Amino acid sequence: MSCPFCLLPKESILLENDHAIAFFDKYPVQQGHLLIVPKRHIKTYFDASMAEVAAIHALLHEGKQMLDAKYQPDGYNIGVNVGEFGGQTVMHLHVHLIPRYQGDIEDPRGGIRKAIPNLVPYP
Repeated sequence: MSCPFCLLPKESILLENDHAIAFFDKYPVQQGHLLIVPKRHIKTYFDASMAEVAAIHALLHEGKQMLDAKYQPDGYNIGVNVGEFGGQTVMHLHVHLIPRYQGDIEDPRGGIRKAIPNLVPYP
């Protein structure tokens, strides 16, 4: 199977630097859900070079600024799933930047430990 992140159409890219790109998640759990991925096809966060990690972190900050301006979220979750048993379904490193909104769940304490209701069903 081909990697959907390696085949991503250029017009889908919202942010970019030398080592990484950012785009909206195809299956968002909240409005504005971004994915940040390295340009090089690598499987996990632990396979990334320090330059790739720095590039991903730079796009996390740029993405937050973009989402703050567009959606005015009340908080964020940042997450990385590593390996099949860590919940990773696309075997190309990707970091989730998920905007959170007051009232999106009844009690947000614990953050990512609680299920975020899917706005779009995940296949």
